Amino acid sequence: MSMGFSEKYDVVVVGAGHAGCEAAMAAARMGLKTALYTINLDLIAQMSCNPAVGGIAKGHLVREIDALGGVMGEIIDAVGIQFRLLNTSRGPAVWSPRAQADKKLYRAKMRQVLESEPNLRIKQAEVTDLILEDCGAGDSPEHLESGAQKPRQRVRGVRLLDGRTVQADAVIITTGTFLNGLIHCGENQYPAGRSGEPPSVLLGEAFRRLGFEVGRLKTGTPPRLDARTIDFSKFEVQAGDPVPTPFSFRTKSITQPQTVCWITYTNAETHRAIRENVHRAPLYSGQIKGIGPRYCPSIEDKIVKFPDKLQHQIFLEPEGLDTNEIYVNGMSTSMPIDVQMAMVKSIPGLENADMIRPGYAIEYDMVQPTELYPWLETKKIQDLFLAGQINGTTGYEEAGCQGMMAGINAGLRAQGKPPITIDRSQGYAGIMIDDLVSKGVDEPYRMFTSRAEFRLHLRIDNADERLTPLGYQVGTIKRKDYEAFVEKKLRISAAAKFLLETRLDSRSQLGRVIYTRLGLMVDGHLTAPSPLTGAQLLKRTELGIDDLMEWVSEGLKGLGRGGSRTAPTEDPDSLAGTIHEPTALSREEGRRVQTDFKYEGYLQQQDRQMERMKRAETRRIPEWFEYGKVSGLSREVVEKLTKVRPLTLGQASRIPGITPAAVSLVNCFIEIFQRRAAEQSSGQSVSAG
Repeated sequence: MSMGFSEKYDVVVVGAGHAGCEAAMAAARMGLKTALYTINLDLIAQMSCNPAVGGIAKGHLVREIDALGGVMGEIIDAVGIQFRLLNTSRGPAVWSPRAQADKKLYRAKMRQVLESEPNLRIKQAEVTDLILEDCGAGDSPEHLESGAQKPRQRVRGVRLLDGRTVQADAVIITTGTFLNGLIHCGENQYPAGRSGEPPSVLLGEAFRRLGFEVGRLKTGTPPRLDARTIDFSKFEVQAGDPVPTPFSFRTKSITQPQTVCWITYTNAETHRAIRENVHRAPLYSGQIKGIGPRYCPSIEDKIVKFPDKLQHQIFLEPEGLDTNEIYVNGMSTSMPIDVQMAMVKSIPGLENADMIRPGYAIEYDMVQPTELYPWLETKKIQDLFLAGQINGTTGYEEAGCQGMMAGINAGLRAQGKPPITIDRSQGYAGIMIDDLVSKGVDEPYRMFTSRAEFRLHLRIDNADERLTPLGYQVGTIKRKDYEAFVEKKLRISAAAKFLLETRLDSRSQLGRVIYTRLGLMVDGHLTAPSPLTGAQLLKRTELGIDDLMEWVSEGLKGLGRGGSRTAPTEDPDSLAGTIHEPTALSREEGRRVQTDFKYEGYLQQQDRQMERMKRAETRRIPEWFEYGKVSGLSREVVEKLTKVRPLTLGQASRIPGITPAAVSLVNCFIEIFQRRAAEQSSGQSVSAG
């Protein structure tokens, strides 16, 4: 091996959590020889905290991972034991799936999927350092020449604790909470990556040595209880949906046996136990230095910050079908174990509960994500990518989404191709990454639907239309899955065409029912000037697609392909010859059509807003641009712009503290400096002549 390397891969991924699994699968599916290194092979994709996937906005991220060819959606569909579609009382923009997982099965299924990928090798070893070399004059990728500072070094591989060295064209770091991890449980603290596993100290120190801006964040987990010692009759039962909503577009049905969760509340006794011992809480004693997640606070934080609130909701969630372990969602804590026991036993139904595992908090190192380009490559070191909690996020879904994008871009780098990015109008993945690289973090970042400017366009039902062509283009979507996607588009297009062009006959049985419900039938006669089209009917608040589904399905039967029902133009391989006739719509496809008609005006308005945003994104800021030479910019604005080095005016506008006036000034001075440069160049040419 060159330079004495023990092994060589195209892409090396460090850490087999949710980011690492998606990164490794993405690179491997692109045809690259990939290695995934983890400290413990038996804990791949471990759910260290909540045994669940999805939730508000998080479900959107999982759908986007799936649309790009990732595996998280398929895994949870295979092992989920309770599925719920959240926010259905509101508009479809914020509907989001959530599922309880069988924790053990999730790990096993993920490992099975990883091991079935022929281009992927999984290795148990600790990575302790990065192997670097200086960049030559011509080493910088072409896509950096117009807008970004060029790195001085590039990564060549990694060094393992046992002394081996591994060569790689690209390296992805997805270490989660392991970098200099420190667990707190009451007055006790000890180094760990998570409970029962050692931290990654040497690699953490390597990032500091290399000059990265490293910070400390904190997260936590609640106690786990023995179900045999719980009186569940005291709790409210929370059942899943009768018809589960899958996460993956490729899942036909959910076959795993389903179970229930339970809801209870804290009370005055719970709060008293916490208040009397808050001085022993690491969070308030000064023991914990890292910043915790604002939107997932510990129970002691809730009691202190909301003293007037008499109770807090608690969910009891099973960790699997063949275990007695119960996760106490809502009671994340690092209080001493005796206080944790008092808190638990204060709740009716838990008086005799046996605590299997205590809750704890963990502090860990992270790298400020302003150190990254929008494709998740570090600015300091070429070919080095970061994904997951190391970038300051919290949550399996946020990590998985970053892992997917880092895996794709590391794969493209290894292939000598330019990276891809997802913009804010394309997906929640783009919003999250743009927020991270533009704003940085001072607390763990969690995704919310409120972070999206164009929520109605970024729904769970159209994630495949937004992102699957991109996945197929880079190689993470298989041909058969892309063909299924094209067929789905044909069905939706055919259904929309049918609804636009076909009027519901008032003499038909369905017509009489529908028009009577709308108050448009008197004595069996239609009072409207003419029968309404399906599109017009769907815009009525009294009706939904379920009322018309049978009629639409009948209308699609026997229709030949033609007109708008040819294969989509984004299909790079002309799949039209392999696509079948449109068939009946699925329930979700019907909802997709309904949303487009019911919210047509709002969607058109957002289309215009997205065009304005895209124009700002196309105006790039040259690499040579010096913000200090822009008269009128404050010192604070100059410092922020110089630190982040935004690639476009759009990205600059989203940096905290950067006003529209400042962006306008930068735009003006770009034009001035470019005009001067052009005049000087022209003058030199004339002089030379």
